Amino acid sequence: MHVSTGTAESDLISQCKQGNIKYQEMLYKHFYGFAMGIALRYCLTRDDAMEAVNDGFIKVFKSIDNYQPDKPFKAWLRTIVVNTAIDSRRKEMKQWLNTELDNAAGISTGSTIIADLNARDIMQLLNKLPNMHRLVFNMYEVDGYSHDEIAGQLGIPASSSRVYLTRAKEKLRKMITS
Repeated sequence: MHVSTGTAESDLISQCKQGNIKYQEMLYKHFYGFAMGIALRYCLTRDDAMEAVNDGFIKVFKSIDNYQPDKPFKAWLRTIVVNTAIDSRRKEMKQWLNTELDNAAGISTGSTIIADLNARDIMQLLNKLPNMHRLVFNMYEVDGYSHDEIAGQLGIPASSSRVYLTRAKEKLRKMITS
């Protein structure tokens, strides 16, 4: 069965709520690419991303009764995958947080230079950023989290989130113009 949208998706979700393993596998296969695309932005390696996706789907199936059908399923799945990827990275964050924040005052934010690049170019540039810069950039610019939400998720002050974002943008500018 190929899942399109609307009724077929709601039938899939309904069957998953009943614990039907066949439909869980179908839901997994249908949304795997979407979830993997999200996880790859937050994880350092493809293996880490795959682990985050698999862990995310386990959470989806365990809590699918909490899914509200009046909301888009993809948005719910995205939240779970992002949170799962972040949770798996929290152990490493102590090392990331050692990044100096002292010189942040002089960095300004300007218009986005990366607008003309294609997605592959942008992903390659993002992968060159330090971990915390990349994580905050993705959460703020790509997934639309506020600095307060990022601070809550990562256990850092909102001002640090702003600094990491500013530094990420500055590093991206330098990479593009050099």
